[in-house]
Order: sequence, then C-alpha cells, then structure tokens
Amino acid sequence: MGAAHIGPAATWLPGVRGALWPGLDGRGDPSHVALTFDDGPDPVSTPRFLHALDALSVRATFFVLGHRLERHPALGRLIASEGHELAVHGWRHDRPWWPHPLRDARDVARTADLVAEAAGRRPLWYRPAYGILTGGRWNAARAAGLRTVLWSAWGRDWTAGATATSVHAEVTRTLRGGGTVLLHDSDVVSAPGAWQAALGALPGLVMECRRRGLRVGTLADHGLTARTRSPNSSNFRFSRTLGT
Repeated sequence: MGAAHIGPAATWLPGVRGALWPGLDGRGDPSHVALTFDDGPDPVSTPRFLHALDALSVRATFFVLGHRLERHPALGRLIASEGHELAVHGWRHDRPWWPHPLRDARDVARTADLVAEAAGRRPLWYRPAYGILTGGRWNAARAAGLRTVLWSAWGRDWTAGATATSVHAEVTRTLRGGGTVLLHDSDVVSAPGAWQAALGALPGLVMECRRRGLRVGTLADHGLTARTRSPNSSNFRFSRTLGT
C-alpha cells in the first residue's frame, strides 16, 4: 500500500493533527468558530438546516458529495444563494484503503467543477470522506487548487443513538475559539434520521458560542491559510493568518 499513500491518514487522530498540523485541524481566528456540514445536499434534510441557520443569522460551509450535487443541483444553488459556502467532500463517501490516484484526481476535480457551477465561483476547501487523508487525496486536492481542512470539534451526530443533547455535549467538550465544528446535514452515510440530532443541537451550539463571545460563520471567514506541502514531508507546516 505504501507510506506515501496511507501515511497522511495519521492526521485523522485529533491529538496528532492538533499538535502537528493546526491548520489541517481547522484552527483559525481565535474569536471565530467555523461551522461546517458534511454529506449533502439532501432534499429532505438540507433545507431544514438552511431554515435554522437563517433564523440564527449564521452562515456555514457545506462540504458536498459530487454525486449528490449532480442529482440535486438546484439545492446546491440554493445553499450558495443564501450566503453559505460550498466546498468539496469528494464524489462518493468511500474509504480509500487502496491507492487510486487517477480516480482521486478525477473525482475531486469533477466535484469541484459542479460546486463552481452551483456557487458561481471556485471552491476553496476539501475534506476527504471519513476525514481519511491519503497521499492520493492530498495530491488531488492540490491539483484542484483546494486546501484540505478537517475539524477540531464534532458532534458524533451520525450514530443511531445521537440526540440533540449528546451532540451539544460532544461539540462543546472540545470547542474552542478558532475551532472548526463538524456536523452532518444528511444521513446518506449515517444512521437513518441521525441528522435530526444535529439540527436539534444547532440553536444551542450557536447560543453557546455567542455566550463565549465567539462569532460563528464559514471557513472563508475563519482566517485560515495553508501551504501546499504534504503531511509526508518532514518540513510540512500549516499556518494561519491569525492566532499564530
């Protein structure tokens, strides 16, 4: 399989990622929290998140799957028209245990093209499915001009037992200023109906951020920049424009 392919997957471990690659961990402006959603768009659940976010006056970043956006392009355009940011989550939500560099490059590129068509501008960000970053996925993102960002707090909202209370508790356990929060606006690869836990937790999470004096918004507003060296490289570093 090779270290060049699977080695970067070590960044999935929060402790490793946070210590060595804080930009990949999604750390940005310490007065801001980036709110992100994965796995959409979904015609059943995504509009409910858009409605909730509008009521909260919050804009977020949606990491979409290419095959879902191809099926629901109008929903992608709606996300963008309401001021949210579209980003690339790959074509399908698969595990990359075997190297497929050409497929990785093709799938990331065509998803980025669909996002650009829906949003009217090229996407900035890439998050690999399952957060598993391989050498092929890293190179595919670079070739498409995307910066890879994972997360620093998540809600474990994809599980069958997730509730609004459990999602709130899990996110706030590691939530800090400058953090990036991962939630899901679709159950396409989650337990059926699991998205309802994230939706139920959303108002309380935003209120908690505001109680702490933190703004909530998109990755584009997060002050995050990244160099384009691979995590395989001994001199690989991520930096951010604020909080360094």
